[in-house]
Amino acid sequence: MRVKYLFDRIASLLGLLLLWPVMLVIALLVKVRMPGGPALFSQLRVGKDGRLFTMYKFRTMSPEGGGSTVSVAGDVRITPLGAKLRRYKLDELPQLWNVLRGDMSFVGPRPDVPGYADQLQGEDREMLQLRPGITGPASLKYRNEEEILASVPDPERYNDEVIFPDKVRINRYYLHHYSFWTDLRIIVATLTGAHLEYGGETI
Repeated sequence: MRVKYLFDRIASLLGLLLLWPVMLVIALLVKVRMPGGPALFSQLRVGKDGRLFTMYKFRTMSPEGGGSTVSVAGDVRITPLGAKLRRYKLDELPQLWNVLRGDMSFVGPRPDVPGYADQLQGEDREMLQLRPGITGPASLKYRNEEEILASVPDPERYNDEVIFPDKVRINRYYLHHYSFWTDLRIIVATLTGAHLEYGGETI
């Protein structure tokens, strides 16, 4: 995966150099439209080989958010500006810094909080061999995850029993069938909203 590593370093640096004005505007909007808290949200996540790192995003919830770690569409904690940032994935832009640092990759499993990663057993722990990603095949399949969770009676239980195990399955498949060409297809699908065939299913 040497090409993947080099691509991540170069592309994240170029992304930061090109997008810093956009990120500055978003940070100012968050401070003005969502007062009482920082522009950035930071949280410990589980990275490659189980090492913890601090992941950064633009804040999309009110400062007194709290509550469940699972967010659903219409969650009262998400502000109107935050909803727009989430819809267009602009809240993820600070993760370019995580990619540049080597904490993350452009493509890989979404980084979980420690409680979820601790549940991995046996062969499922293989996915910890991967750097977590800003996007990935599991992220594409569940691009409307918040809407799915909003439609079920118990979002946390559905996430734990259905979505999380399926994401683990997809991420293990990604580990064993990695190609740089597939990474590029996933990035393009993420940016354009397109679907692609992957592992015998449409994501």
